[in-house]
This record gives sequence, C-alpha cells and structure tokens, in this order.
Amino acid sequence: MAKLKVTKVKSAIKRPKNQKLTLEALGLRKIGQSNILEPSKSVLGMINKVNHLVTVEEI
Repeated sequence: MAKLKVTKVKSAIKRPKNQKLTLEALGLRKIGQSNILEPSKSVLGMINKVNHLVTVEEI
C-alpha cells in the first residue's frame, strides 16, 4: 500500500485543543512541514479530523 505525505498548510491558532493535539500526533508543528506516514485506520481518522488544516498526497 502507498504511503501518505501529510503537509500542514494552515495555522492551528484558534482551533480546539483536540485538533492541535492531533496535528502534534501526526508530527506537524510548523506550517509547510511534512511527514510521511503509513496509512492505517488511526492515521486516516486523525487526518480526517484536521483535513481543513492539511493536504494529503499519495506517494
């Protein structure tokens, strides 16, 4: 299965705490920072929770 490249594109300022913690769990701190992740149910759920703050590409 392909890997996912997740990039933070929007700020987490004025977002609920659970969304901020989800971005941290995905390994994203700064805008423009990317992380390559294995797709699993938990990772896809986290991406779905903050999909308005990130972009996702298949690698």
